[in-house]
Amino acid sequence: MSAATVPDAPSDEAPLPDASSQDARSPETPSHEAPSPETGSRETPSRGEARGAGEPAPSNEPRERSIYIVSPLYDWTWFLLPPIVALLIGAVLSGTWWTEDRFWLSGRRFTPSGLAIGTLTGAHLVAVAFRSHGNPRVFPRHRFRFLLLPLLTFTAMMTSLWAACFATVLVTFWDAYHSALQTFGLARIYDRNAGNDPRAGRWLDFGLNVLLYLGPIVAGATMLAHFKTFDVFEDVGAAALTAVPVHMAARHGTIARAVLALGAAYLIVYVLGYIKLRRRGYRFSLPKVFLLSTTGVVSIWAWGFNGWGQAFFIMNLFHAVQYLALVWWSEGGRLGRTLRMDRSRALRASFAFAFFGAVLAYGFWSELVPNDGRLRWSIVQTVALMHFYYDGFIWSVRKRDV
Repeated sequence: MSAATVPDAPSDEAPLPDASSQDARSPETPSHEAPSPETGSRETPSRGEARGAGEPAPSNEPRERSIYIVSPLYDWTWFLLPPIVALLIGAVLSGTWWTEDRFWLSGRRFTPSGLAIGTLTGAHLVAVAFRSHGNPRVFPRHRFRFLLLPLLTFTAMMTSLWAACFATVLVTFWDAYHSALQTFGLARIYDRNAGNDPRAGRWLDFGLNVLLYLGPIVAGATMLAHFKTFDVFEDVGAAALTAVPVHMAARHGTIARAVLALGAAYLIVYVLGYIKLRRRGYRFSLPKVFLLSTTGVVSIWAWGFNGWGQAFFIMNLFHAVQYLALVWWSEGGRLGRTLRMDRSRALRASFAFAFFGAVLAYGFWSELVPNDGRLRWSIVQTVALMHFYYDGFIWSVRKRDV
């Protein structure tokens, strides 16, 4: 779901479908023929490979690219409609036993909705491994990052309480930024598929997505809940850092007014920027416009006017669904063929069950981690941090991974 390194500028390395799956194409490849990922150049088949004997020569006219990433049905079901569907589900479940009744499980208290969304969130975090460690083109290029970096991160949290506290806060805020960049990445794919230069409007879209995600958080009802994570620094006696939530709460009104003013100004800049691009031949993409507008409305409503639990449920529901659908499409088919699980409908169904069952099992396990379970907690935080970090480069367009 994105370029997710903390002060990163937007890049073309947002989550994109795998080039080996269906009709994925690199935004940096203006032609309708995919480049060879190994050589970075076009592969030109021989005449015998290109067509059989007696077959007519292929047309030289380029095939028009679909405006969708996978297909209209897949995209609307798993990428475009989930924000609105998540909002409706959250509204319907609000105030019911699903969100109000609490029960004890493994020494912790949960609501049914809290356990469900926690499980789904953990599932999408660990699903990155199918791309990072399971893709035979990606893994060899980043062995240090995939093998040693998680170990170093885990060791730091196990041996340093400062590192553990820092990781807790970092995960909270990197998660919001990462979510914004996932939507940014999907929007840029739709722009590319509409026939636009992938560089046109990138900074405008980047700013809009950061505004739509982070603006409602710092200006809305869940601001204090986010910054309360700084309380963990009590364990290391960092009084200056534990005072951050107090300072934010005291200035919340001023911050909210500033966000509203800057947000309104930025929307004007955004619209004027795209009017200028339109005059230069820019083509508007219906999927992109729908995705950004609905996601913006949902984010503002969820983070701005709801409590932490309701907002977390809505925003993480559609974010996780989008990401799991992207990973399944880009990696599921390749992995299924590698394991020879694509030979019958029953085998394909069994593989899908195993694929999603595995990540959901991890998600359930991660949600049961007790607050004082340092070992398991460090594992869960390491998985989250690596998910955010890896998504910044494992879907690289510049390296022709997609």
